[in-house]
Amino acid sequence: MKFNYYQPTEIIFGENSIEQLEDCIKRYGTKAMIVTTPIPQGLQIIFDTTIKNLQQKGIEIIIFDEVIPNPTKELMDKGAHIAREKKVDVIVGFGGGSSMDSAKAIAVGAVHEGSVWDYLFFKTAPSDKTLPIIAIPTTSGTGSQVTQVAVISENDTETKSAIYNNNIFPKIALIDPTLMIGLPTHITAYTGFDAFTHAFEAYIHNNTNPYVEMLALDSIARIVKNLPLVLKDGSNIKARTQMAWADTLSGLCIASAGVTLPHGIGMMIGGHYHKISHGESLACLYPEFIKFTYSHAQEKFSIVAKLFNPELAIKYPNIVPKEVVYDTICDFLKANNLFISMKTLGITEEGIKKIADRSQDLPDYKSNPRIATLEEIYELLSESYRRI
Repeated sequence: MKFNYYQPTEIIFGENSIEQLEDCIKRYGTKAMIVTTPIPQGLQIIFDTTIKNLQQKGIEIIIFDEVIPNPTKELMDKGAHIAREKKVDVIVGFGGGSSMDSAKAIAVGAVHEGSVWDYLFFKTAPSDKTLPIIAIPTTSGTGSQVTQVAVISENDTETKSAIYNNNIFPKIALIDPTLMIGLPTHITAYTGFDAFTHAFEAYIHNNTNPYVEMLALDSIARIVKNLPLVLKDGSNIKARTQMAWADTLSGLCIASAGVTLPHGIGMMIGGHYHKISHGESLACLYPEFIKFTYSHAQEKFSIVAKLFNPELAIKYPNIVPKEVVYDTICDFLKANNLFISMKTLGITEEGIKKIADRSQDLPDYKSNPRIATLEEIYELLSESYRRI
């Protein structure tokens, strides 16, 4: 048995850990760019207070709050230009995956020639001159605070791709569950499901390892228990803390192993339909993905199904049948308003063909236990469209 596990991000976890931001920034300088979306009302007070405190402690703050879902290369290039002009020392990503990914790309663009798009995973690798990054998640789902990935969209070509390099691992992840208290229910649901898919796909990944498998099962167990709790009561700080930790575990999993078939397709959905969140794109794929992949990873699918429903371990001591695994995970989706289809997301039959044609642009599908052809991907998408 041989494998490597690399994780350079310092994790500072717990309630009110945002208060340590000053010390974290000062490790790298005194001029910071905060990369974020327009601040939601529920976070405005704590954000304003944090910025004021930093400024009073002698830290110069540049706020770039133009991040949007599925952020584009143009937006990231704009942020990089400002960071370069202002000669910032450190980039702070504050928000969900879009904000943290934008922070990573801006950290690259600020010190490298050309566009951030020039540094995608199959192009030029960003150097170690990349500005240090501090990631502060306000959702529990993307795991971006501990990964070496920054997802970027190019709307003109309907492409969604990524920078993938160890030089964009955040130096520090400040994970404060109190920042997630006011997260809207639908965002909580889809980001929470995103965290599940990260753990699950890393678990079944062709290049997984025992350390990732251990983290993945821990993450899944926490999500199964706590996602329904935070959807019922978003102010449940204990459940929010568990979800924040599960998200971080899932991020650690994909930073080491990676993701599989659904993520490559989901990226193409986001590239063609910019208003569909990543979590939504994954939720609409998963029922069909389960049926497609089960036969090539029966033992692992069975172990995960038993985390959703421990009674299955008594009825099926070894392998859980495919239809039972399918029903078990679909029941979880239905119970948490995540059981959706291509059609309910507004994807057209013509759009399905376009998505399928680009679904192998990213290499994720090669890591699935069962490798899908373009024809099989098209059929998988069509089944989702017909399901509801």
